[in-house]
Amino acid sequence: MVDSQKEKCVVVLSGGPDSTVVFYWAKNKGYDVSCISFKYGQIAEKETNQAKLIAKTLDAPIKVINLSSLREIFVGVTSLCDRSIALTSEFSAPIVVPFRNAIFLSVAVSYAVGIGATKIFYGAHGSDAKNYPDCRQEFYESLEQTGRLGTEMDIEIQAPFCSISKSDLLKIGARLNVPFELTWSCYLDNEKHCGKCESCVNRKEAFKEAGIKDSTQYMQ
Repeated sequence: MVDSQKEKCVVVLSGGPDSTVVFYWAKNKGYDVSCISFKYGQIAEKETNQAKLIAKTLDAPIKVINLSSLREIFVGVTSLCDRSIALTSEFSAPIVVPFRNAIFLSVAVSYAVGIGATKIFYGAHGSDAKNYPDCRQEFYESLEQTGRLGTEMDIEIQAPFCSISKSDLLKIGARLNVPFELTWSCYLDNEKHCGKCESCVNRKEAFKEAGIKDSTQYMQ
C-alpha cells in the first residue's frame, strides 16, 4: 500500500474497461488519483462522457483534454476517426491510431508535473501488445526515459497489467467492484454498443473467457 501521505498519480482514463480497472486499482492501492481523458477526433466521443462518470464514482478529479484537431491527420488513416473507412470485426491496420498513446502520455506527463505527481498509469495489457506497438513495455519504458529527460523529474510511466490478458484484467476489475456497465468499448457512438466492431468483439470474448456476466447492451 502507498503510505498515508497519498502519493499522487495520473491515470489515463479512456472510459473503457481496461483503463477503468487501472483507475480502481490505483485507488485501491491508496494513490491520490487524478484522471485525464482525451478527445482526439474519435467517432466514439461517448468515451469521454463515460470517463467523467467513472471518475465521479470514486470522487476523482478528471480533465478532458480537447485535441479534436488531430482528426485532421487521422482522417484517411484510421477507422476510429473516419466513417468512410470500414470498421472490421477482427484486427486490421486501419483500427490503429498512430502513436496515440505517445500523445496521451506526453500530455499526462505535463499534467503530472503540474500537480506534483510522478507516476502515470495507463491501461495497456498483454492482449494488446501483439497488434499495438504503443501498448508494449519497451515503448512505455522508452517514453518514461524521455519524460525524465524532458522534465528532470523521476517520472514513472507504467501499464500495471501489461503482462496479463484482457480477461484476467477483467477478473481483477470484478474483485475491485469496477462498474463495467459504465464503461464504453465500441468504436461507434450509438446509444448501445454495436456488438460487431473489433473492440466490441474483444469485449464480449473477454467477459466470456473471464466467466463474468456481461451486462453490456449490444445492438447485435
